Amino acid sequence: MKRYVLWLAVSVGLTSSVAARAHHSAAAFDTSREIIVDGIVTEYDWRNPHVHMVLEITGANGEIREQRVEVGAPSVLAPLGLTPDSLRVGERVSIYGNPNRADARRSMLGLYLTKADGSQLPLNIGAPSLLEPEDARATSIAGTWFGPLAPFRGFVRSQGNWPLTDKARMERAEWTIEQAAYADCVPVTAPTLMIYPVTTTVEVNDDTVVFEVDWMTSRRVVYLDGRAHPENAEPTLHGHSIGHWEGETLVVDTIHYAAHSEGLTMGVGSGLGKHTVERFSLAANGRHMNYEVTVEDPEYLAEPLTHSSQLEYRPDLEPTGLACDLEAARRYRTDE
Repeated sequence: MKRYVLWLAVSVGLTSSVAARAHHSAAAFDTSREIIVDGIVTEYDWRNPHVHMVLEITGANGEIREQRVEVGAPSVLAPLGLTPDSLRVGERVSIYGNPNRADARRSMLGLYLTKADGSQLPLNIGAPSLLEPEDARATSIAGTWFGPLAPFRGFVRSQGNWPLTDKARMERAEWTIEQAAYADCVPVTAPTLMIYPVTTTVEVNDDTVVFEVDWMTSRRVVYLDGRAHPENAEPTLHGHSIGHWEGETLVVDTIHYAAHSEGLTMGVGSGLGKHTVERFSLAANGRHMNYEVTVEDPEYLAEPLTHSSQLEYRPDLEPTGLACDLEAARRYRTDE
């Protein structure tokens, strides 16, 4: 227990900026303080993009009150080992987390949970996984992949060094976590989407490659039949993608992205001129997929942005397939 608390305290300190961006209401919580509450689970609501929990707490004077707990997204926590069956109403648990700045007795941000038998469950993106990856190796980019937290965190943090335009810098300075697009069930797009710490399934066909990203049921189709981009296509969230193979490497060219307030990453938007070129290839060890991307966007980038990352091969994981629930997405934004 002590070792877990120490590890998590360090982890939370390292990931606080990412957690704030990965949870639209995290600004409402004091991440410099930790509390532990004990109580009986009265609600365990498995919805995307936030799991919701309520505990019944009995105070020293016998007073009974409710403690609301904000938990991470099922798409993020399922790969760490949390499932709809991990808890049941009526169980006694202890939850470690950060208190609400305005009223710690009203709500908290859950980091991890300890059950009566001593077992622990992850409640936050920064919690350690309960699952050990299988010693499996892919033979192509087809299969199930997972984006580890560290590369994702590094990408988000690197935005301070990006060649942003004046417009992008001004919007970034004014952006607050309460404006996060997924509070309206709008997911991020490439490149952030492709390294998000969720399960991604890649299906390779003769004339298409399909990416199913378990973040608000995001789906990208890459056409390999030799077609060109349509000249006057209606812009869409994930754009229009065409690709080709260079040996074993898939090269994807995408344009016709819709404008997005977080089209480059949380806090950095993108315009109608956004253009991405992505390269997906199997690493030599068969356990990782290499991801390289170049992004052009004259409205938000003064020059092209490049990034490289890796995803882990995880055939043991199953996507949740949960669509975004608008009520769940807005619950904390409207309450806090």
